[in-house]
Amino acid sequence: MSGEGDKVGGKLKQAAGDLTGDKDLEREGERQEAAGKVKDGVDTAKDKVNDAVDKVKDAAND
Repeated sequence: MSGEGDKVGGKLKQAAGDLTGDKDLEREGERQEAAGKVKDGVDTAKDKVNDAVDKVKDAAND
């Protein structure tokens, strides 16, 4: 599941847990949302590294 999917799913679980009074479901949703944020951060960092590598390759080829 993507970071965005985890964040949305986590928020839904939190809302469902809040509505039903299920604190375990709420906490599970919080963890899932946090995991989604981490995934997004990792993807962003990975993209930045790949961009930097591409720039170095381009400079080496010039």
